[in-house]
Amino acid sequence: MTTIGLIGSGNIGSAVAHLAVDAGYDVVVSNSRGPETLSDLASSLGEKARAGTTQDAAQGDLVVLTIPLGKVDSLPADLLDGKVVIDTCNYYPQRDGRIDALEDGSATTTGLVQAHFPGARVVKAFNNIYSAHLDSMQRPAGDPDRNTLMIAGDDADAKAQVTAFIEAIGYDVFDTGSTVDSWRFQRDQAAYANAYAEGGDFERPVTRNRDQLQALLDQADPSIH
Repeated sequence: MTTIGLIGSGNIGSAVAHLAVDAGYDVVVSNSRGPETLSDLASSLGEKARAGTTQDAAQGDLVVLTIPLGKVDSLPADLLDGKVVIDTCNYYPQRDGRIDALEDGSATTTGLVQAHFPGARVVKAFNNIYSAHLDSMQRPAGDPDRNTLMIAGDDADAKAQVTAFIEAIGYDVFDTGSTVDSWRFQRDQAAYANAYAEGGDFERPVTRNRDQLQALLDQADPSIH
């Protein structure tokens, strides 16, 4: 069985870990403070999960990178060599510091993650859904209320592996295209907060299909960074 490594175990990381365990995956959770701070989370996940170091999580068959974007550069560039990596990062200047390449639109968040980990195969996912919704909106395949999550990336095989994982944890997948185009569901775009929260209201979760998500992507404004 595939092992999922979580680098970062905040709200999204914890939600993905819960979904992965429920789907039968082994999970290694980690954070920057050390495995001893994750004992409660690991215990709540059950026997298929354990807390480890960042290096332990990086050994997973599939790695989920879910830390503040401004902290990505603190990780060794070769840490994820050869790995398929799911990038959930978003850019918040007040937290991450100003990043000129994002401010002027010359790069995407996932593009920066890929550039920092040149030996990895990075796929964008899980960045635009509220963690509580992610952890509660999963449905079996074929369910009429099954939600659709978006991915983006440049490696077809990596996207196929990420798609298989997301489908296994309860969601359909919409491949939106390349890393270059992934800005269309970055922060403040129509396909960001509005994707799964009606009007951006987290108290009003909404299920989307591919056509509805495409309509939101079509509203993307390149002047918004």
